[in-house]
Amino acid sequence: MVDAKSVMIGGFCFAIAFVFASLVEYWVHRLMHKPIRFGERHRDHHRRNEGQGVLWEFRDYVKSTLFVMIPMFVISLPVGIGWTLGGLVYAAFSSYAHQLQHENPTKCFWMKMPVHYVHHKYNMWHHNFGLAVDWWDHIFGTYKLVEWPTEAELNQPTRNYLQLRWW
Repeated sequence: MVDAKSVMIGGFCFAIAFVFASLVEYWVHRLMHKPIRFGERHRDHHRRNEGQGVLWEFRDYVKSTLFVMIPMFVISLPVGIGWTLGGLVYAAFSSYAHQLQHENPTKCFWMKMPVHYVHHKYNMWHHNFGLAVDWWDHIFGTYKLVEWPTEAELNQPTRNYLQLRWW
């Protein structure tokens, strides 16, 4: 039987994990722009300027965060479930947002400017590190507003939110 307290705890942990995942994503992306070992794969991503597909992005996000999700079950079942669901939902959202910004950036209605798209378009190595959200760029002073949308984006063929590479 599920009680109200467990649901509240799980919901709180879901929200904290969602926000925490966005913070981790921001800092990992920012670190990928430093000359350290795991930056080479990211530099290749910049050269190609394309996502892997939503499902492959999701796989990579989940693989790299399992070590943060699983231990929360030691605290309690509601904490573990809420935290894991928050992380998984953010990973799904971020995977989708990342691919969307590479293929159809005008559909990123939840941001004033699709930061990851302009990060690539203007070859920004010191600005706009968010993938799915721009909160942390604003907080840490790395948000850089640029002309958006330009004529190039406005003249793209009209596509819906699901017309993108899924795998």
